Amino acid sequence: MRKGYFITFEGAEGSGKSTQIRNAAAFLKKKGRRVLMLREPGGTRISEAIRAVLLDKHLNEMTAVTELLLYLAARAQIVREKILPALKKGKVVICDRFEDSTRAYQGFGRGLSLKAIEQANELVRGSLRPDLTFVLDIDSAKGLKRGGRHDRIEREALSFHRRVRQGFLAIAKRNPKRMVVLDTSRPVDKVRQKVRERLERVFGK
Repeated sequence: MRKGYFITFEGAEGSGKSTQIRNAAAFLKKKGRRVLMLREPGGTRISEAIRAVLLDKHLNEMTAVTELLLYLAARAQIVREKILPALKKGKVVICDRFEDSTRAYQGFGRGLSLKAIEQANELVRGSLRPDLTFVLDIDSAKGLKRGGRHDRIEREALSFHRRVRQGFLAIAKRNPKRMVVLDTSRPVDKVRQKVRERLERVFGK
């Protein structure tokens, strides 16, 4: 039985996840919680190696199915090597992306079967589910302009990124108890305050 708490941050390119993750971690540490920050894909030696392949801008011939399987492989490693052990120790794990990104990018974005993705997700993470997910939402064109178009995913067509954004919003609509959508076109401090308000509800003042 795990004792910790699992928080994920989701959102399209340039949505400001990194900033809000750092803010959330600092807030929880002040409350005396032990926090582990991770990213997907990545977080372990194997997963970081897979990340390098996935984001390589020169590998444009990668198929959607290959992409999906690589993301799942990276997740399988980080779940067992980092996330589950940390949760058993009572830590708060904050992860930059998790399985909702697979649904949004490979499902809504690439057009792969959501049913197949769900089945694969279950194999990879077992009974593990995020306890709370923040979805940072921004207009796709603005997000790409803010974040830049450096890696293979960021360089995809604007239409792809718009499908991904709509995917995140659709997923959040289906999971209102777990997922909180925040408009990150607003000032950073306003978004930070919304994140903290939700964390206060979970961890107390």
